[in-house]
Amino acid sequence: MIKFVIKKLLYGFLVLFGVITVVFVLFNVLPGDPALMMVGQRTDKASIEAINKDLGRDQPLFRQYLMYLNDLSFVSVHETENTDHYLYLDKRKYGEPVELFNVGSKTVVLKAPYFRRSYQNRRPVSEIIAETLPETVVLAFAAMLFASFFGIVLGIVSAIRKNTFFDRFVFVFASLGMAGPSFFLALIIAWIFGFLLRDYTGLNNVGSLYTMDDFGTEEHLELRNLILPAITLGIRPLALIIQLTRSSMLDVLTQDYIRTARAKGLSYYMVISKHALKNALNPVVTSISGWFAGLMAGAAFVETVFNWKGIGYEVVHALQSYDLPVVMGSTLIFSTCFVIINILVDITYGILDPRVRLA
Repeated sequence: MIKFVIKKLLYGFLVLFGVITVVFVLFNVLPGDPALMMVGQRTDKASIEAINKDLGRDQPLFRQYLMYLNDLSFVSVHETENTDHYLYLDKRKYGEPVELFNVGSKTVVLKAPYFRRSYQNRRPVSEIIAETLPETVVLAFAAMLFASFFGIVLGIVSAIRKNTFFDRFVFVFASLGMAGPSFFLALIIAWIFGFLLRDYTGLNNVGSLYTMDDFGTEEHLELRNLILPAITLGIRPLALIIQLTRSSMLDVLTQDYIRTARAKGLSYYMVISKHALKNALNPVVTSISGWFAGLMAGAAFVETVFNWKGIGYEVVHALQSYDLPVVMGSTLIFSTCFVIINILVDITYGILDPRVRLA
């Protein structure tokens, strides 16, 4: 089991390393000068050079890549004496890192990953992510909870009532749910429930994440505004879970042990709940775990339509303003979530089914 866990962790590390490399290359070959974006087109040449030096963009591309890896790593190597060195330990960026050991003028430190600073407001990207990521996690969790509960229930009932009107209706609904783009569904749902039916739903303020007092200051999170974005974001995984639960349940119901249980006189309810359901849900659990990470990454359009101030909303605005550090940092966070969730799922399956470890 230890070998299996180490192998999965190594695969995860290699995937993250590949993502970091691809992200760095893609965003460093794009045209444009961040210094001009930060101080404007009419600034003097000395100011531009100073900013480029601070960003490390005065170095060759390979050195910039090493600086980027060094910034993102929890354990990094820095120069302590030469302030002009491209790996100089600047505590304005890294805070107060823990020094592990020194070798001459070089020091190895333990620190939090440094995602650089926003080009637009000079705030650390880590602060922006820390503020917006919890909102996206709440939205993704609510959407996944909605999709999981109704998807499993509808899938089970659809399998039990195979070839009935209900089964066909659910099949059509699931097909439409899979075919509809999230941004299009978001616009339609916001228009119907937030505008046409606002007098009945009470969701006339769906574009606001917080309620306001008389002075216009934010008071508290208005949870009713979570309803529409969560439903919108959950429609695609809901459709997939319905289809997956239905097909898995139909396959299980044809197994010999189900017929044996029925032959022993067990009620149909007991056969479904005690025998068929727990075996039919194995692929569904895998799907749910994978979709959760996907929802976090795919929430950008839904958050923008509903003005939900999550990390997806922040990424969209960063792309519009060409704020590359925010986009790069957010991309790496999404990738890390994918990798961690997949590793946890693989390890869980390895514990539950020893045959998986031999694959």
